[in-house]
Amino acid sequence: MARGGETDTFEESSFRLPERIETERLILRKWVPDDLGDFYHYAKDPEVGPRAGWKPHASVEESAEKLAEFIAGEEVLAIVLKESGKAVGSVGLHPDKKRAARDLREIGYVLAQECWGRGLMPEAVRAVMDWAFREGGLTMLTVYHFPENLASGRVIEKCGFRYEGTLRRAWKVWDGSIKDERCFSLTKEEYLGNP
Repeated sequence: MARGGETDTFEESSFRLPERIETERLILRKWVPDDLGDFYHYAKDPEVGPRAGWKPHASVEESAEKLAEFIAGEEVLAIVLKESGKAVGSVGLHPDKKRAARDLREIGYVLAQECWGRGLMPEAVRAVMDWAFREGGLTMLTVYHFPENLASGRVIEKCGFRYEGTLRRAWKVWDGSIKDERCFSLTKEEYLGNP
């Protein structure tokens, strides 16, 4: 039961991303073991992981462990280029540990460096947003980025998220440093044009 006696219709335990979402240039799909080489290619890049707060992968085995988590879970999709069939990133919807509501998710994403600047990430994020609000039963999406990650900030702005503020000293990253996070959200009503 929700607060005030209302029935809570969102089933958090049954929430899972769809098997596949297609856009003009991308296929967003479940990860498979054959993606390991593509995943390791971008996960080892020292310009990719640190922008999201994780250390570059030091070995194929490290990537294999993380890939196994993605495959077993229901939160992360591979971003695959239609033109090549190559997995070049990921996009996921995760429980937001900063919020109490259950019918919302934090969107997270990463993209191989050679794909930056082509508009692929906003295309992937918009597709997941559309699914989340129209079919996934979510009422709000959140997203965060480190202030120095300007490219991620541009993706967030292009996708229509609203700036809430900066949470200072919010995140301890892999190297032990503490970073601020810029906080954004978007409600289902805002997304559908009924704020």
